[in-house]
Amino acid sequence: MKLVDSHAHLNDSAFEKDLDQVVFRAREKGVAIIVDCGLGKEGALKSLSLSEKFRGYVYSTIGIDYGAPFLEDVGEVMRLIIYNQSKIIGIGEVGLDYYTVKNQEDRNRLVDYFKEFIELAKRLNLPLIVHSRSAGQKAIELLLENDAKRVLMHAFDGKASYAMKGVESGFFFSIPPSIVRSPQKQKLVSRIPIENILLESDSPVLGTSPFERNEPANIVFSLMEIARIKNLDLEIVAEETTKNACRLFG
Repeated sequence: MKLVDSHAHLNDSAFEKDLDQVVFRAREKGVAIIVDCGLGKEGALKSLSLSEKFRGYVYSTIGIDYGAPFLEDVGEVMRLIIYNQSKIIGIGEVGLDYYTVKNQEDRNRLVDYFKEFIELAKRLNLPLIVHSRSAGQKAIELLLENDAKRVLMHAFDGKASYAMKGVESGFFFSIPPSIVRSPQKQKLVSRIPIENILLESDSPVLGTSPFERNEPANIVFSLMEIARIKNLDLEIVAEETTKNACRLFG
């Protein structure tokens, strides 16, 4: 049984002391590929370094940190993406965060950035990994309006009805281990076809417990919960989600 963790942050400082053990545990649980997301210039360079260290196992994407979206030079991040386009397999995470950003003027800036990233992803023919915290409806509207291609909605926290509009356009949705404690994620999975679902850890956050560090090995909890909700064998969910990851990133 081969699994793909479609969104993690192994470059985070939470993994500095035991990264080799974290990767070992992921392999032991059947995780065949980890997609590592580097946020901003520093995170991007760390992620690229990890993709070299764990060549063929860890793959990089480059995006921006939505915990502090205006501390980064977005133009510099875009230049990093362009310069390293042959070394990365996606752009992200990028998108909107209306939980952190409350001011309308700042939200408008996020929208402008997002549109630029959508166009860049289309130009480079790279998948777009979308962050849409408390902004799911707006994010999907912008993706559809701007004809986005190869989209992964990571840890989507919006209504299932909004998600279905993305499904109709072929968007994928990745599900973290926190689904075991999230009625919203459970409802989302009940509505979305298995053909549009991927696994993700979002390590080191969004684990089965909000008080413990999450890691890629824990996507088995996403796997089991998806299988339970959809009444499917674990092997079927593993096969379908891995196939979906290959369709997105392949």
